Amino acid sequence: MSNKEIFIETYNKNIHRPGAEKLLAWLEGTDFFTAPASTRFHAAYEGGLLDHSLNVYNVLISKHFNPETDDLESYTIVSLLHDLCKAGFYKTELRNRKNDRGEWEKVPVYAVDDQFPYGHGEKSVFLIERFMRLRTEEAIAVRWHMGGFDESVKGGSFALAHAFEKYPLAVKLHLSDLEATYLHESRGE
Repeated sequence: MSNKEIFIETYNKNIHRPGAEKLLAWLEGTDFFTAPASTRFHAAYEGGLLDHSLNVYNVLISKHFNPETDDLESYTIVSLLHDLCKAGFYKTELRNRKNDRGEWEKVPVYAVDDQFPYGHGEKSVFLIERFMRLRTEEAIAVRWHMGGFDESVKGGSFALAHAFEKYPLAVKLHLSDLEATYLHESRGE
């Protein structure tokens, strides 16, 4: 089974909220399943965003999900869709790079082409909510999944601290995103 098939099966099995089918149909019309997760850091290859989303889901479920107290639908939504903002976010362009023989050659690389500069986590929340409503805890988790790496918290943020204090799912998603990024995914060099 391909990663796309695993994603769709997991999504359909665990997410039953009104609008979920329309959101998945929208995803299929974007580059979500083929886009990289970054330009040169983690999973910077075709399909990297899909791989990253599944990695975050797997870490979140295996390490932080308690079936007796936690909602599988919520955990699935935040993990699979936390980086929805990266759909339609990258383009390929050619750059000069020296090859093994020391000669310059043009090579394709990923570059950011943000047509809707709305932020990172907040953009994902906005895009999800175009199709289905998020619970407060889910919206907070997706909004703050970058933790201290978010541009809006340079120098510290009481909003981030309060979100983590009040919504454990936000902390769990952030930890899962970090682990997937730094321990399970390669740099795309």
